[in-house]
Amino acid sequence: MGKVALTEADFGLVYEAITALQQVCPLEDMIRQIFDKIRTLFNIEGVSLALHDAQRREFSFIHTVEEAAARPALGAGRIRLADHLGVAGWVLREGRSALINTPRKDRRFYKGVDLKEGFETRSMLCVPLKTRRGVIGVLYAINKLTGRFTTKELRLLEMLSGSIAVSIENAILYGELQQQANQLNRENLNLRKTLGDRFQRQGVIGSSDAMRAVFDAVDKVLDSTTTVLLQGETGTGKELIARVVHFNGPLRNKPFVAENCGALNEALLESELFGHVKGAFTGAISDCKGLFELADGGTVFLDEIAETSPAMQVKLLRVIQEGQIHRVGDRRTVHVNVRLIFSTHRNLEELVRQGRFREDLYYRIHVYPIQMPPLRDRREDVPLLADHFLRQFAKKHGRAAERINPEAMGLLMQYGWPGNVRQLENEIERAVTVAGQRKVLKPEHFSEKINPRQLPTTCRAGDGATLAEALARIERHMITDALAATGGNRSAAARRIGLTRQGLLLKMKRHGIG
Repeated sequence: MGKVALTEADFGLVYEAITALQQVCPLEDMIRQIFDKIRTLFNIEGVSLALHDAQRREFSFIHTVEEAAARPALGAGRIRLADHLGVAGWVLREGRSALINTPRKDRRFYKGVDLKEGFETRSMLCVPLKTRRGVIGVLYAINKLTGRFTTKELRLLEMLSGSIAVSIENAILYGELQQQANQLNRENLNLRKTLGDRFQRQGVIGSSDAMRAVFDAVDKVLDSTTTVLLQGETGTGKELIARVVHFNGPLRNKPFVAENCGALNEALLESELFGHVKGAFTGAISDCKGLFELADGGTVFLDEIAETSPAMQVKLLRVIQEGQIHRVGDRRTVHVNVRLIFSTHRNLEELVRQGRFREDLYYRIHVYPIQMPPLRDRREDVPLLADHFLRQFAKKHGRAAERINPEAMGLLMQYGWPGNVRQLENEIERAVTVAGQRKVLKPEHFSEKINPRQLPTTCRAGDGATLAEALARIERHMITDALAATGGNRSAAARRIGLTRQGLLLKMKRHGIG
């Protein structure tokens, strides 16, 4: 399916539905919430939900079509269907969704369920319910009351399906499906322990496909001491994942130390990593161990490894190959045994081609790469992250904020987040602060980057500025915002605000923007 343009209102509806799902714990009530929300959102006759039992190789319908008028009890007339039959079987095999406006003409459609239920399926959307353990079932939206189903509606249901799947899975984990799916429940209890102990304790949040891929990659390396390279844009949570790898692996009871290689000059970085002896340089009044010695037996996380100098890269290569270091000012060799995790936001392969990064070091650290997705590629996680940060900062600052209204959440989901999760975290903290003791965060509580309809606070009437000064402030603000949103790409920034590149450069010079 090609890309479908979603509006701010669409994102708001998705967030409203996700919020409703998170408010209910008992399975039956939660499923009714799911059905009610989907029926309202898509203007349909009914909803069906079927869980997949991999052991029996069949689907178990927790509920077949529930119509608005007749509200039968959940589980009544339970139907089981072999997992190779019908649209559900196709969705399970392909791992993707189906949009069918003429079921009787579609070879994937299986009439058996309709015959058993005495129901006629005239149109349907069917999406897989995916969690980290795979496809746990399928969800149907059935019989559009007016018109035909669209690809846009299919995309909205897909966005909802991730949270629905997690909600259902959590309900199972709490024991609400023990009588209906004991085997699935036992497997999910293990998943709950894995997910809770391995990831949530370190603050890693996400249910999107992109983050499930990260979790799967992390799972495969947890029981080893393999060198890991975390790649991704700034603010995507690389250090969090490094901590997950360490604190859930065989070295969990050993030290974990981290250093940002781009934050120190070469001399300070060398002393910090390798230590120094008394008199090695001015101010070295005693021997001092470096991070490699302090972390002996544990893990060293080196952030922004691409920022190191060629000389430092040689020293790091010796640590990887020989497990040896030399303190600054000392000829003696010190042996260390550490697990190394590296990270970078740069393209190391390109730096190797340019001669700016040693090829032999690249192959030594590129043992097990994990790619961290930018937030713009995992928009489904924005509500989960935003709610997490909301609770965190409301508690930290003693604020009353409890939720974000749908319009504001729509803005958050639509924004591109060039600074990724870190930027979202800062934006929520700012909004919680601005909102004071209000319980609901609204668009006006967010910065003009998120809510472009809001004037910069530096341009309010009555602040003593002349019109020319106010316009200059707005102009400067728009230019800096465009540069931030495009990662400093001046051509793209110029297009974003309707200027030529030369025109942008002239205005940047006029406003003293570097």
